[in-house]
This record gives sequence, structure tokens and C-alpha cells, in this order.
Amino acid sequence: MLVQLVSLLAAAASIANAQSSTVTPAPKVTGNPAGASFVGTLPEKAGSALRGSIAATTENDGSGVRFSVSFSGLPAEGGPFMYHIHAKPVPADGNCTGTGAHLDPYMRGEVPTCDASKPETCQTGDLSGKHGNFTSQAFSAQYVDPYLSTSASDPSFFGDLSFVVHLANKTRIGCANFTSMAKPSPSSGGLPKPSEAPRYNSTIATPLPTGGAPISPSASATKPAEFPGAAAKVVAGPAALFALVAALAL
Repeated sequence: MLVQLVSLLAAAASIANAQSSTVTPAPKVTGNPAGASFVGTLPEKAGSALRGSIAATTENDGSGVRFSVSFSGLPAEGGPFMYHIHAKPVPADGNCTGTGAHLDPYMRGEVPTCDASKPETCQTGDLSGKHGNFTSQAFSAQYVDPYLSTSASDPSFFGDLSFVVHLANKTRIGCANFTSMAKPSPSSGGLPKPSEAPRYNSTIATPLPTGGAPISPSASATKPAEFPGAAAKVVAGPAALFALVAALAL
């Protein structure tokens, strides 16, 4: 009997090692769009004291995502508690089962358990597996996850997905969708773009002192200046010349 038990344990360890060796490591994400920000907030539910949110923002250099996690009102028993990003949004009926499995674009699977010392081998959505679960009824943490993305074109993008809070037995006790909080720039390393092109009025206006309304210029405002005496002098000049010539001829 003991021999059979040892054989089974050895076989299980061999399978786990084989699975671990075939895991595709998640790449570190760079070039996340600057200013991209998402937040998911647990809705209030009758009979539940659970409250909390996860806020996520592109890290300053565009490498990875900075998370701010805060939960309260957890049950006195049932821990350690876990939380993960899931592969689907919360459906309209609020049923957390509808969020599907963990975000796992590299098909790692939940077995074997995430090794926090090798986070690149964990499911990208396994936040508590990579950064720690908790046993207290209130919990908060901040960290940067280099394997998640705020760019919709990246396989590890989560901005239109959800997160779920679990008991130790994997019962889902709360869930919320992420929503966008800021419009991102194309990339963290790019030059900033103006938010709006300048506008120009087609009508020229002359400003009055403070509080006055602008006055559009009239036709007279652009009429060239006139010098009445100038024309008379130009006309008189040739007449005087002819008179002088006539006098000399006499």
C-alpha cells in the first residue's frame, strides 16, 4: 500500500513538472498607452458587506500596469481570499459565474498552482497568485504587474473584462467589470498630442475694452486715406508749365 501511494505521488509530481515545463511564459509588456486607466468597483448587494475596487493605470514608463487594490467586509471565515481578472465581463444579471475562467491568453491553466517566484509562468489574470492572497476582513495593496496590458490590441488586455473575489474553496463572492477612466495616448514614449486643434473665426473683429462686444470692421475702416490738396497740386502743375511756355513764345 505504501509503495502504491509513493508511486502515485511520484506520478503526480511528474505530471506537474511536465505541465510546468510546457508552460508558455507570459512576456513583459512594454509600450502601454500613457494615461490609460481602468477601475472596477464591487456593487452593493443586499445581505453582503463586501465592498471594494481595483484601479489600474499604465505605469509611467509604459512597462506593465500599476494596480491599487482595496477590499473590506470580507467574511470572518473562508480565507485565504483570492482575486483574479476573469476572461469575460460580468453579465447583465450580475451572476459572477458568467465571467468564465481566469484571463489566460497563453493557455497555462490553473494546474499546477501559481508559483509567485516565477510570475511569468502564472496565468496573467491570477493577481492574488502572483502578488499574494489575504486572510483579513479588510485588505489593500499596490503593485506593478509587468505581464498585463492597457492596450486593447494586446492579448493580456483586461480593460473590457472583470475581476472576481473568491473564498479559499473558489466560491465566487463578488465581481465587477472594469471601465475606462481616461483616454490613453498612443504610447508612453510618444510626444504628447494636442487635445483639440485651434479654432479660428472667419470674421475679423476689433476688441473693445473689457466687457464690450467685438465690432466687425466696416467698409470705411479699410478705405485708403484721402489727401484733397494733392490732386489740386497735380492738376495745377501742368497748367502753370503751359502758361510759362506761352509767355516765352510771345
